[in-house]
Amino acid sequence: MNEELGGALAKDLGSATRFMPCDVSNTDSIANTVKAIATWVKETGKPLGGVIPAAGVGRPGLVSRLLHLGWQVHYSNVSCQILDRNLDPLSLDAIDFVVNINLRGTLDLVRQVLPLLASSAPDGPDGERGIVVMVASAAAFEGQMGQVVYAASKGAVASMTLPMARDLSRFGIRVVTIAPSMFDSAMTAVMSDKVKQGLQKAMEFPTRAGKPEEFSSLVKQAIENIMLNGVVIRLDGATRMPSKL
Repeated sequence: MNEELGGALAKDLGSATRFMPCDVSNTDSIANTVKAIATWVKETGKPLGGVIPAAGVGRPGLVSRLLHLGWQVHYSNVSCQILDRNLDPLSLDAIDFVVNINLRGTLDLVRQVLPLLASSAPDGPDGERGIVVMVASAAAFEGQMGQVVYAASKGAVASMTLPMARDLSRFGIRVVTIAPSMFDSAMTAVMSDKVKQGLQKAMEFPTRAGKPEEFSSLVKQAIENIMLNGVVIRLDGATRMPSKL
């Protein structure tokens, strides 16, 4: 949603790249973007190869802040726990914010792009028509205190990987989900040093946050290796999250 950075990156990458702002929590915004993509595909004559829904928000640990690709949304006096020490439940606004982007936004973007993929010409001896690469999280398997909503949203993404792959197999469309642990990103940038150090203690090797290029190299492998389908791949350096830091 940071148009300035998106535009700058597209310019650096050259004419083969197009930046289009899109709010995945708004189905009309997605529809307009997909229409623009269809037009671009027609203009270039290049086939659409897939979709990678990667927008996400979270509340790591008990941080009372949500971050969405550089946009901060503050909820004053709202704990990240499903029930706080005052016996006040987590607000539905906070729940909806995370679920609408991480889960609903992922599914909405994918479903609107799928007709473009399914109607494209098959490629290669197996007749492949592209790939969906979704992003879950290690929290889908070992969510910590304060991560009920985040873990639920990412667990749902992981859970729909296989049935989606089965649904799309007849069209020659594959589905792969990557579940990273802590990676250097805008979301983790708001973590305190104490939280980051606590997370590092749960890491086996390497004992550091993952790098963007390490994530993208796995995406590239998922795209190129046609036998990767219907699977959730953990990218976590053998990290297993403790209950709390």
